[in-house]
Amino acid sequence: MTTEQPWTIARLLDWTTRYLTGKDIENPRLDAEVLLAHALACKRIELYTRHDDEPPEETRAKFKELVQQRVKGCPVAYLVGRKEFFSLELEVNRDVLIPRPDTESVVGECLRLAKEIAAPLILDVGTGSGCLAVAVAKYHKTAQVTAVDVSATALAVAARNAGKHGVAERIRFLEGDLFASIPAGERFDLILSNPPYIPHGDIAGLAVGVREYEPHLALDGGADGYAVFGRLIAGAPERLKPGGYLIVEIGAPQEESARRRIEAMGVYELGKTILDGSGHPRVLRARLV
Repeated sequence: MTTEQPWTIARLLDWTTRYLTGKDIENPRLDAEVLLAHALACKRIELYTRHDDEPPEETRAKFKELVQQRVKGCPVAYLVGRKEFFSLELEVNRDVLIPRPDTESVVGECLRLAKEIAAPLILDVGTGSGCLAVAVAKYHKTAQVTAVDVSATALAVAARNAGKHGVAERIRFLEGDLFASIPAGERFDLILSNPPYIPHGDIAGLAVGVREYEPHLALDGGADGYAVFGRLIAGAPERLKPGGYLIVEIGAPQEESARRRIEAMGVYELGKTILDGSGHPRVLRARLV
């Protein structure tokens, strides 16, 4: 970036958009704007009213470093330390999976089912960033949520997100594998989970941003993709109230097999598969009978 012309915000964005396009980055203009706004410590919308401003050299250097990290494959969410989920801005880092819009379907279904329950008891298994637990607690004002994860560092992120959105008093965080840390005899109205479901052999073929940066603990579903899913659906009946619901995210290609596995348990009434915003199979809802 050496020339006699001044490096205004407009010029930085135009140059970076072309550069990212040449590196096959999926959303070059959006990424350029998000990263520059982060370097400037301003909101992205403010860039539109500051096109002629010339950021100082130290800001341009910070922006350049962010752009280079993006070209290497680092997701924008990790570079800026946040991601929006269900209209909530959540902290994220490499200890947690980046929340996806597809996963919002889990929250939507939970809120629909919990609407008529005065003070529902909800368990989020494998909470990660806390996106499910925090969103449910935020939008159901009397929900009492328990969020568990095997990763202490992930729980720390989730706890900060709960505090940020004013729901920490209604979320209990427990460290443990699946149901191991839940006190004996406790049962819930709803159990939510976005478990790791990618077959181990498929990890190497994932996009570099996922494969090299996101925690494999939250991605790797074992040899067939069902290592955690199988244990989840087997253990949930002992943790659900009669008539309670298990709401679990799946990979789109797993729909038929995942449904068969739940039906084979013989204790669930399986509802229709819930599609995500792109029309792909994404969430299964099973009622304990």
